Amino acid sequence: MEAADKLVQMVVALVAFAAVIGVILLVVHLLERRGARRVAWWFIGPTILLIVVGLVYPALHTIWRSLYDAAGTTFIGLGNYADIFTSDDQLVVLRNTVLWVLVTPFVATVVGLVYAILVDGAKGEAAAKALIFLPMAISFVGASIIWKFMYEYRFYDPAVANNPRQIGFINQIIVWLGGTPQNFLLNSPLNNFFLIAVMIWIQAGFAMTILSAAIKAIPAEITEAARLDGVSSLEMFRFVTVPSIRPTLIVVLTTIAIGCLKVFDIVRTMTAGRFGTSVVADEFYTQSFSAGNQGLGAALAVLLFVLVVPIIVYNVRHLRKADR
Repeated sequence: MEAADKLVQMVVALVAFAAVIGVILLVVHLLERRGARRVAWWFIGPTILLIVVGLVYPALHTIWRSLYDAAGTTFIGLGNYADIFTSDDQLVVLRNTVLWVLVTPFVATVVGLVYAILVDGAKGEAAAKALIFLPMAISFVGASIIWKFMYEYRFYDPAVANNPRQIGFINQIIVWLGGTPQNFLLNSPLNNFFLIAVMIWIQAGFAMTILSAAIKAIPAEITEAARLDGVSSLEMFRFVTVPSIRPTLIVVLTTIAIGCLKVFDIVRTMTAGRFGTSVVADEFYTQSFSAGNQGLGAALAVLLFVLVVPIIVYNVRHLRKADR
């Protein structure tokens, strides 16, 4: 009976959907005689309404909420923003966010670019590209769990004969080499770089895929002319490849940078923002839902928005110039 009821519900939903679409198309057909503008508003209007309700209003409400205290009862103006740039804990959060944005995009892009050039035209190119692209198929949470096991640490005393076997692959290699295992996620600020490595591992495949396509799109006439002029491989890379794919490089860099500004899953899964590893997105979650400081959480959300918008605007303007 349950299967039959679900089937009936599915049929009813499909019929209702078809009826709604039919009504919209009928109204559009009747309004076609009155001009294309009125017809267009039947499609644009609902979209604008949803944007206002789901995006504009929440954004304005968040800005207004950031001007109040933790309880949301007392107006404190820019007090929360002052705390972000003066509190020692919040300054650590800003420092970590800057590290993510400065290190990850450039390292991931360089790794992806070098890999794309090395495997370009090589035997087994498809398999080699699939190998580095595989992490992109894993969620950030899944990748974080994998690397958390890689960094896993167990107490180790060199003076003891029978130490417990290291679960973490990296620490086990260190033990095999005669070294002392380390608690990679505990020691600040180096633990931030071990978290950043996870993001690089994921994003290098994205950078490689996009840049490889851009490299293959370079006209053969340009590369052949450069070879006839006797340029070396390094000169080919510097004076031909990089200038030809410059717009793509900027897109890759800015896309990864935006992802780093919004990074949350990796930090929350691996350290929960402890040990000096919190970033803006994670701190926003902590202040809003754990610490109960809605005002500071809203201010952090606004700050995140302010940081992301200029990168998006620059990216869009650059793409428009490239299309001209």
